[in-house]
Order: sequence, then structure tokens, then C-alpha cells
Amino acid sequence: MKKTLIAAAVTLAAASVSTQAMARDSIYIVGSSTVFPFSTAVAETFGRTTSFATPKVESTGSGGGFKLFCAGVGVDHPDITNASRRMKGSEFDKCQEAGVKEITEVKVGFDGISVANSKTAGRYDLTLRELFLALAKDIPDGKGGFMPNPNQTWHDVNPDFPENKIEVLGPPPTSGTRDAFAELAMEGGCKTFPQIKALKKEDKSKYKAVCHGIREDGAYIEAGENDNLIVQKLASNPSALGIFGFSFLDQNTDKVQGSKIEGIEPTYDTISDGSYPISRSLYFYVKNAHVGTIPGIEEYVAEFTSEKAWGPEGYLADKGLIALPDAERASIAKTAQSLTPMSKPE
Repeated sequence: MKKTLIAAAVTLAAASVSTQAMARDSIYIVGSSTVFPFSTAVAETFGRTTSFATPKVESTGSGGGFKLFCAGVGVDHPDITNASRRMKGSEFDKCQEAGVKEITEVKVGFDGISVANSKTAGRYDLTLRELFLALAKDIPDGKGGFMPNPNQTWHDVNPDFPENKIEVLGPPPTSGTRDAFAELAMEGGCKTFPQIKALKKEDKSKYKAVCHGIREDGAYIEAGENDNLIVQKLASNPSALGIFGFSFLDQNTDKVQGSKIEGIEPTYDTISDGSYPISRSLYFYVKNAHVGTIPGIEEYVAEFTSEKAWGPEGYLADKGLIALPDAERASIAKTAQSLTPMSKPE
């Protein structure tokens, strides 16, 4: 009799928890720290102007967001994940394996990756090659091989630069900003060496290890997913540089300045027209299985992809989002609002 009563109590408690979980009435969003301010602005506007609850938005990094998003279907898992890079084929496969079958991909705009420092210091004008020589784990040794990066100061990289110690605060490996920086900046500088460019045909894995490998001797400091924290540290350390999205530079022009890259400043116009070398696309991904169960997902997508939000004159432009071209924006809005499932990324 006692065992029966205990079993009944456990069943009742489990049912209560399940009912409470199913009652989740707000959208749960995770992912990129770069997309976070845009997603938060949309969430706040959405909560203020509709009858739906304000979505909960967490900054976990792009990689961390995909891991949470692809872990399964159900109210304990996120409905949407933000990303400062496109979903990888391997991540798509993990989603499929966990039952996250239909996913809608939404490209929301462009962002530039800033290499910034305090406004109290001199502005840098860097080439991609110089960024590689400053931050790569291994660099060419001049004899056909590679050696651990010996450069300790910016003067070692370029005699015209100051004797400042190389100290760069940047995102961790889980960050889409880190992935994009490695691909666009590090690899961009890496390819300027004929020896390494030739390696791509001979040994792709070695090529990627050299071009994407960031030094671990203290010159590059992983500063977490909080880009605002990097801005604060730069303000208190004029000799350091930091890597973060253009939106954070745009929101903190009183404290920090963006370095020129290949002679081009990071601005709305240079990122939009593609002349700024370190620019990338931003995304969010919707778990279609949650539509109709978690209230407001379709309406949130419609708000994000509305002209008043992501258009050139929209409120996200004030946050630093670089708008997509008109035709592309219209096409993506249609796909997003109809929740058209994506195919596996190549």
C-alpha cells in the first residue's frame, strides 16, 4: 500500500512538471554574441508591441548555440539559435540525429569584424599578412618549413609599428566571430605566402591547421563571449587590441576605434559594399517543430524580417546591422515567413 502511494505521488509530480514545462509561453533564443544585440532589440520590440511574452535571449556563442539547438525537440530546448556564421554540415547532421528535422535558415544581414583599440592610442593600419604574422601559432621559417611564432611585439611584425607587446583580446573557439576571423583574416594573410598557398593543394588539413591556428602563448587572450567586456578592457589598456563585431564598435565609438585593414576602415558603407576585407553574413535558425507549440515564433520571425526592423532605415541599423540588398532581403523574408526548411549546408 505504501509503495503504491509513493508511486502515485511520483506520477503526480512528474505530470505536474510536464504540464508546467508545456506551459512555456515565451520563445527561447540562444547563440551568437554578435547577433545578440540585434535579437534582443527585436525581442524587446516584439514583447512591447504584441500580445506575446518577450522572448528570452542568451549569448552562448554560435557553436554553443548550435549544440543547444541541435540537442533535441521539446520545451527544454531552444526554439531559435543565432549565428555569426552559417551552420556546418556536421551540425546539421547532429540536429537530424536528435530529431530536429526541419530547420529554417534566415540570413539577416552583414557584419564586419573589427580589430580595435582604445581611442587614447594611435590607430593601426594593418594588412591581413600582418595580422597573420602577429597571431598565427606557426609561421614560415624562411627555409621551406614552419616555426613557432617568434614575434613578441608589433615592431617585430612591422618595423614601422610601435614596440607594443602583441596583446589581442578575442573570442573563444565556440564563437562564430572566431571562426569567421580565422577564415577571413588569418587565412587571408596566410595565403599571401606562396609556400602556404601551395600547401592547400598538397595537404588541406595541414593548410587549415597553419592558416587557422591561433597562438596559445599569451599573445592572444580568449576573453569569452561578452564583447562588451572586451570593449571595457581596451578602454583600460591602451596597448591592447580587441576583436569583435562592428556593431560593438559602432556602439562604443567614444571609447574605441577600429583599425584600418588593407587601408579600409570598418564602416557601414565599406562592409555593405564588400570593400572591408573582414566582413561576414549573420543568421538565425528556427526549429520548425516548435512552431504552433511555443506561441509567437512565426510572429517573431515576421518582426525580425520586417522593413521596420532589418531594412536600411530600420531600428536594427541603429544597432549596427548592415542591411542585405533589397532584392535579397525580400526573397529571404518570403522564405523565412513561410518557414521553408533548409537543405544540408555544403
